[in-house]
Amino acid sequence: MSTPPTPTLLLLNLPPSILCGIDLLTFTTSPTFHGIKSLPPGLHFLFTSPSASLSLRDGFWFRIPTPTSPTPLIYRKWDPARETLVPCPEDEARAFVAEKGGWKEVYEKHLTPYRQSANTDGKPQSEDTWEHLTAHVTPALLTRFTQNPEWAISSASSGLQDRDEIPGLSAKEVGDVIGEEQELGMLGVELKKTWREGAVGRERTEQARDRSWVVGDVVARHTGGSAAGAGDEGPWESVILGQMEVCFLMVLTLANYSCLEEWKRVLAVVLTCEKAVWEKPRFFAGFLRLLRRQLERGDDVEGGLFDMSDDGGAFLKELLKRFNRTLRQRRANPESIDDDTTEEFQEVAKWVKEQYGWELGDEFVRRGMLELEDGEMVEMETGEMAGEDESGEYAPVIVEL
Repeated sequence: MSTPPTPTLLLLNLPPSILCGIDLLTFTTSPTFHGIKSLPPGLHFLFTSPSASLSLRDGFWFRIPTPTSPTPLIYRKWDPARETLVPCPEDEARAFVAEKGGWKEVYEKHLTPYRQSANTDGKPQSEDTWEHLTAHVTPALLTRFTQNPEWAISSASSGLQDRDEIPGLSAKEVGDVIGEEQELGMLGVELKKTWREGAVGRERTEQARDRSWVVGDVVARHTGGSAAGAGDEGPWESVILGQMEVCFLMVLTLANYSCLEEWKRVLAVVLTCEKAVWEKPRFFAGFLRLLRRQLERGDDVEGGLFDMSDDGGAFLKELLKRFNRTLRQRRANPESIDDDTTEEFQEVAKWVKEQYGWELGDEFVRRGMLELEDGEMVEMETGEMAGEDESGEYAPVIVEL
């Protein structure tokens, strides 16, 4: 065997008992492990860490093209000084293979077949789960996001707006680590200013409440076109959903704090859109479908995606409740909301209710009778939910200045 029969990732001099991961599978290396074979076409992500604890992790994306000749081979070697994998020259890789007895010996005894799950918990897992979670990730997006041709990223990589707030690292450590890397390419969403430059009065108020304009502006800035109005939804999907996917996966694999903050910013700006919900129904249906798939894997994130208790989960819960109100307001006009958007939201609402007991409707009681332990009935009133109801006397008012 002069070359491996399937696409192969060869890892040289990898220490035993370090943490290694490929896509959705994480494992501890053994002395005989030297890589992964039978890689399917598409984009993949491999990461390593000197220990299984929440220490710094380094990884890189790579792409396996559709079946071609010769068979795709990717070489990386362990750098003991930096404790990470770095590119390896082909002649060094070939010398390593020869030392191990040739490709037949390496392929059969030192490479593990690609898979997405170890199946240790007995839960069934679709083989296309990774494809679903990376459907909008492209080579161009990875180049922009990682800011380097190797598509390399670590758990300490950060966007400029998040750089000073990486938990567990001192300011000096942040500077030492990030100073060697280019910052991540974030979308530049600023939640405190979601209106166009120069907007005043009603226009500014409307764009502060309905963030459709700022999402379109973000898309336009990253595609070089105009994406604020109705029309082609492809740019919205490639920019917004692609960013949402890559950020979630970097949280899942690297526990990257800055990517979590960017993921939350994307959720915050998309779920507070109103006008765009009926202008771009395919985008919003896809967004909700992706959100549900990501939430289903939230428990795979070490420490959890974020605290989903009543206090910690308030961020997402309030966003979903607000989006539900937008859908409900538009249902008065059957032609204004796409059925797929409503159905996908109902799937999200059903899942969060089953998992966390969240009620995303606005049906709640402010005043009522409560029976005490001794049987006495007392009238109770609460004002805690007043801010959740934006109708009637609690509805916002646009004031002309």
